[in-house]
Amino acid sequence: MTSINRVLFVLMIFVIGCKTPSTVSTTTSTSGNDPVLFTVDGTPVNVSEFKYIYTKTNADKADFSKASVDEYLDLYKKFKLKVARAREMQLDTIPSLISELAGYRRQLADSYLIDKEVTNKLVSELYDRTQQDVDISHIMVSVPVGTDTAAALIKINAARQKLMKKGNWSDVAMEYSDDKSKDKNKGHIGFVTAMFPKGFYALENASYNLKVGEISEVLKTNAGYHLVKVNSRRPARGKMEIAHILARTKKGEDDTKAKAKIDKLYLNLKSGNTFEDIAKANSEDAQSASKGGYIGHFGINQYEADFEEAAFSLQNDGDFSKPVKSAIGWHIIKRIEKEGIQPLKIVKAGLQNKIKNDPRFTLSQRSMITRIKKENNFRSNPKMLTEYITKLDSNFLNFKWKPTGYKSAETLFTIGSDKATIAEFETFLSESSRLRIQSADKGNEAVARQLYSDFVNKECMGYEEKQLESKYPDFKALMREYEEGILLFEATKMEVWDKASQDSVGLAEFFKTVDGKYKWEKRAAVTLYSVKEAGKNQVDAIRAFAKNNKKEQVLAKFTSKDNQILTAIDRTFEKGRNEVLDKLTWAPGTLSANEENRRNKSINFMKVEEILPAGDKSLNEARGYVVADYQDELEKKWIEELKGKFPIVINQTALNNLIK
Repeated sequence: MTSINRVLFVLMIFVIGCKTPSTVSTTTSTSGNDPVLFTVDGTPVNVSEFKYIYTKTNADKADFSKASVDEYLDLYKKFKLKVARAREMQLDTIPSLISELAGYRRQLADSYLIDKEVTNKLVSELYDRTQQDVDISHIMVSVPVGTDTAAALIKINAARQKLMKKGNWSDVAMEYSDDKSKDKNKGHIGFVTAMFPKGFYALENASYNLKVGEISEVLKTNAGYHLVKVNSRRPARGKMEIAHILARTKKGEDDTKAKAKIDKLYLNLKSGNTFEDIAKANSEDAQSASKGGYIGHFGINQYEADFEEAAFSLQNDGDFSKPVKSAIGWHIIKRIEKEGIQPLKIVKAGLQNKIKNDPRFTLSQRSMITRIKKENNFRSNPKMLTEYITKLDSNFLNFKWKPTGYKSAETLFTIGSDKATIAEFETFLSESSRLRIQSADKGNEAVARQLYSDFVNKECMGYEEKQLESKYPDFKALMREYEEGILLFEATKMEVWDKASQDSVGLAEFFKTVDGKYKWEKRAAVTLYSVKEAGKNQVDAIRAFAKNNKKEQVLAKFTSKDNQILTAIDRTFEKGRNEVLDKLTWAPGTLSANEENRRNKSINFMKVEEILPAGDKSLNEARGYVVADYQDELEKKWIEELKGKFPIVINQTALNNLIK
């Protein structure tokens, strides 16, 4: 069984574990603000641990009622008894299990830190921002690749100075902005909502953090330098599902004809004619007319402001607007459904995917590293690094390079109580040969310093991961689950599962004690015939012969080495287990109707050969069920032995305080 199944097994044990009651004693032991709930052979289990696992396993059913707590406590005590036995067996010292747990920890820690500090924070931030639409104005000074950034910076700063002196935004945008949309909007973007396009996280931050009327500092993106001003805010409109009818305005003509047409269609709608029928017959939008005018869902800033305003002003599903004008003509808009902002639990996965594909994810990871350095007193030795880099030879950027051993014990940096030496950095460089070779055109120093930065980040993350148990109680609890789950799995495998499957004598003796428990229902022995497409013209002859003859005779008559048009297999079905068979008369010789296999065009039918009465199953016939029941029996006996070996003492006061 795979290691991940070990953990799933633990969760399953908590849910469907043995229900046999166990003895409860009383004690009043406590540990500060976290009382001991019970002990197993003197080993304490605190209230916090039980509350964590009880709540996690029972989810919305964790009502802390007496019945619920007592039932789960019984399961958890049995779980802890098995863990105690596993430790007595010294399973926690087996190298393979220690290695497996270490692997779990690495995987969990890698994702835990990123999720805790980066992903979850960014998801929460983005979700909060989607609750609000922001009306912004924007000025951009582009910085084409290879051009002087200084000139662009001077230009954007000049624009900001004019604005800070009460300059008119439209005038300043027309004078300074390189945004191609300025001729149309004069720097006024209108309402937007998160998340902003890739690479524009800085603009998104400014738009959601500035006060209304406030102008941002100069912002930098890959496109250039930017200024943003927040004009107003409103609750997010979400998305609207709509249909429309269009009377198109032709180029070079006024909109008199289009307006007259849309007014007439509007009156038809008011008179009770259906929107879909009118759209199909009259709308001049070729893409949507055939679908009754259906456009689908849209969000803010996708269409012209007047069109959008008319759509979002509709109050009820099924309402339609008065005629509204756009650049292409006149519209009547029908509201199909308003899609508001969904709860976080519904949209979280989608937001996570968006974030992980956005540069903000990398930026936040860098911020996390900065925080780790600051909190843990990171100190570097730049002089030593420079000295080391100057000693790198011409082989550094190819596969021939080997660690030099130069001042290998010297410290490159410290973080907390840990230090990183030249030797450790050289090991990292050796493991990064692909990156060294791919970046060869940059030269020794640039590549070495980039890899040094990567090495620092790796070590900082490693240091922080070592602190997870002390900093995050839920991580500590999860690691305890993993460790005890592995131990329980191994102990149960050795003490119960292996014995049940390998102890043939014990299994046979157990089968005698439950004689008559495992029974066959009434059964039909049948032959399943399949005639290939090439033999379709012989199906009637095959059926007629099969009705009164055995399978072997049928195959001998209708098949040969060179003519394999027919196959036949024997099966036995209990009553109620085969839909086709259950509809037939259960009598020898009964044939089912022909059925064609659509995939290979074969013709299939079955013949009832024999009716078998209900009766007891043999050990071999019921082996799977017997082994499972034998496992249950062994586990019950094992639990009773463990209770006698590892006494459980309950803190009744702490237990009573748990119950609501």
